[in-house]
Amino acid sequence: MSTHASPTSAVASDNVEVPPPATAAASRVLSKWMVPLEGIAALLMAVIVTLLLSGVVSRYVLSRPIDWIDEAVSIAFIWLAMIGAAIALHRNEHLRLTLFLDMLAPRAREFVHAFALVAVAAVLLALLGPAYEYAEAETFVTTPSLGIANAWRVASIGFGVAVMLALVLAYAARTVSRGALLGAAALVGVAAALCQALSPQLSELGLVNIAIFLVGVVGLCLVAGVPIAFCFGLGVISFLAFTTQVPLLVVVGRMDEGMSSLVLVSVPVFVLLGCVLDATGMGKAIVDFLGSLIGHVKAGMSYVLLGSLFIVSGISGSKVSDMATVAPALFPEMKRRGHQPREMIALLATGAAMADTVPPSIVLIVLGSVAGVSIAGLFQSGFVVAMVLLAALLVLARWKARHEHAEGARRAPLRLVARLLLIAAPALALPFLIRSAVGGGVATATEVSTIAVLYALLVGQVLYGGIGLRRLYAMLVETAALSGAILLILGTASAMAWAITQSGVVQQLSQFLTTLPGGWIAFMGVTIVVFLVLGCLLEGLPAVLLLAPIVFPIARKLGINDVHYAMVVVTAMNVGLMMPPIGVGFYVACRIGDAKPDDVMGAIWPYLAALLVGVVVIAAVPAISTFAL
Repeated sequence: MSTHASPTSAVASDNVEVPPPATAAASRVLSKWMVPLEGIAALLMAVIVTLLLSGVVSRYVLSRPIDWIDEAVSIAFIWLAMIGAAIALHRNEHLRLTLFLDMLAPRAREFVHAFALVAVAAVLLALLGPAYEYAEAETFVTTPSLGIANAWRVASIGFGVAVMLALVLAYAARTVSRGALLGAAALVGVAAALCQALSPQLSELGLVNIAIFLVGVVGLCLVAGVPIAFCFGLGVISFLAFTTQVPLLVVVGRMDEGMSSLVLVSVPVFVLLGCVLDATGMGKAIVDFLGSLIGHVKAGMSYVLLGSLFIVSGISGSKVSDMATVAPALFPEMKRRGHQPREMIALLATGAAMADTVPPSIVLIVLGSVAGVSIAGLFQSGFVVAMVLLAALLVLARWKARHEHAEGARRAPLRLVARLLLIAAPALALPFLIRSAVGGGVATATEVSTIAVLYALLVGQVLYGGIGLRRLYAMLVETAALSGAILLILGTASAMAWAITQSGVVQQLSQFLTTLPGGWIAFMGVTIVVFLVLGCLLEGLPAVLLLAPIVFPIARKLGINDVHYAMVVVTAMNVGLMMPPIGVGFYVACRIGDAKPDDVMGAIWPYLAALLVGVVVIAAVPAISTFAL
């Protein structure tokens, strides 16, 4: 995850030329244009929530469903995704791996950075024409209820691509020296020309092209710090352009399909819910209550940290939001009791990984969408699976606290505990509201997300101080940017997964994996290893999006329950996410805890080992995942 300056900000260094006045003026114009775009994104987010709530009321309260709401939400959603992706690019908030980039010398880093920008621009240039053609083709398709051309919806892809292209060009001209930029452009141009000249020979290599383009090109771009969505995009575009006769129009179509599922509308709504949780202090209320209840016992603050992450994750749906809520509230008291910062951050990181199966996990929602698994089933199972991992971490935390000095900690008075429980009760009720509504069939994951937002806003306004209009506007824009970054990854990963499937490699892989000695147990072992590695490299969602369409059909052939397999995939991936020296989540936890990764790296391994034991138990005992279904 990147924390660098936004793409429209000036960056001064000895290696960067001062931009000419025309370039600076163009950047200022683009920055001004982003203001109304942010306003449109905030409005679209508000419209989506309002329409979904109206649909719930009309269907369940008035028993008069409104047919056109789903179509209107679909149109607003894809426009939100593409405008949000542009805002995320403007803010430099697209997920990317910067570990290797930061190791380079300044001059080499500048050239690699220039290469990354040229790669992003190449993807956007390649998609611009096909996006226009795709919108033009969709003018002949009319939506059933609203009766308008579908081009109004898919035009968002071309619009978003054009805005992002303008942003990346302005950023490149402003922040990278002309020599580095021309050198990187020449390198990419020569590579493209060479691949084009060798296209007849490449087309005869068959499945080797998967390794060259969908592994090699994607891996090279990932190491160079290219945002993950554009790594996938460049890989699939180069694969189709240089080794097949498939038009790039297919890539745009697959992006549209990957980003347009109504199930995914719950992603930005749950992101907004996480923002509301942070802004109202509902998460802190939960932390304070748990601290008063068990904070006085030996290892009590570790229990409070893990318990808070478990409960808060059932509200926010975001690991980063969970860690950012819990750490500031607990770390000062933990330090006072003698906890080492590196141990605290190790527990924070692995606790967040443990809690990612607790509904409303965004990863579970996306996985259910792309793999065709019941989201209600995933939500039901996620609580139980998270409890297994929680138990593993609690046992380790208690053992590590065997020498802890808790004599100075006093049991909170019963009156204080009761008062804090009263304050936290509305927040504590929210995870159970979400789980029961989805599990009981009262509402879909998308519908319950809007109900949860309304509940949190009303409770926050009445009991927790409320949210001002300016803060609410900033939260809506932040939601659009984060959702746009997630959904663009989903779209390009969908295109890449389609290319892999069409190549025939899936059939060969399926035949190999289904005949492994040991049957389903061996396949589970391979799954754990693969998702541990991909969790390190790609972060959660990209790994799921890339492999779910490939591995789930194989699991079904081996007789593995979909929900059981999904739990193994998600838990293994989350452990990988927190695994140094590459795991992105590990560095996020270090940043939130304000500690050096080198200091934390040695402390986190026992906690990761405890989680791995839990993952193996979950994989070996299907009943853990399925008995609640």
